[in-house]
Amino acid sequence: MATVTSLWRHPIKSHGREDVASTTLIAGQTMPGDRVWAVAHEASKADGSEWVPCANFNRVSKVPQLMAMTATLDDAGIVTLEHPQLGTISFNPDGDIAGFLDWVRPIMPADRAQSTRMVKVPNRGMTDSDFPSVTLCNIASHREVERKLGMDLSIHRWRGNIWLDGFPAWEEFEWMGNDVRIGGAILRPLERTDRCPSTQSNPETGIHDADTLGALDSFGHRDFSVRAQVIQGGLIELGNKAELI
Repeated sequence: MATVTSLWRHPIKSHGREDVASTTLIAGQTMPGDRVWAVAHEASKADGSEWVPCANFNRVSKVPQLMAMTATLDDAGIVTLEHPQLGTISFNPDGDIAGFLDWVRPIMPADRAQSTRMVKVPNRGMTDSDFPSVTLCNIASHREVERKLGMDLSIHRWRGNIWLDGFPAWEEFEWMGNDVRIGGAILRPLERTDRCPSTQSNPETGIHDADTLGALDSFGHRDFSVRAQVIQGGLIELGNKAELI
């Protein structure tokens, strides 16, 4: 049995992270407030009618400085973003985003497709999986990556939703197709989360400073965390117990 140590949502895909004390999951949906919006670039084919792969959006793997962003989402749908180089901005992603596009432009690489519009798909977050998923992260696995690199790492490099402490390292990969009860919810891990160069970016500076992919390679894979489907909705709070059932 393990314990929930932190809960995170990312209101705009790859643009900031926000910690929450609790969340009420809904069967078949992503975590409330997580990846509600995604920032489409000039070459994107996303039109908001359906889920599309992450290549249609500007994200940390292509814009490393995005990793250093934090976010808050209020009950009125206003998102506030903060970045060490850009300062702070508050806006409604469903409204006029011209101010946001101007605000973020200084950290966009000149040789990358520039951000043009905000995309939202009804009834699901724009997660990297083609099914509405919630990511479960194992603190023990994170510590193994730290040990391999010989340095402390922020958990924010993994951009996960639910962090659990108390399971053996990498045990989460054995959960595929089984159910995990966390607080009042039940989730079923369906796939491992494959990782990209975004995890090499420091969440405080946005600079690549750790060979996380090399560390994962040493374990025989490039995966960290698991993507799970919500089977039974329910309240999850910090300190809740998690167990395989």
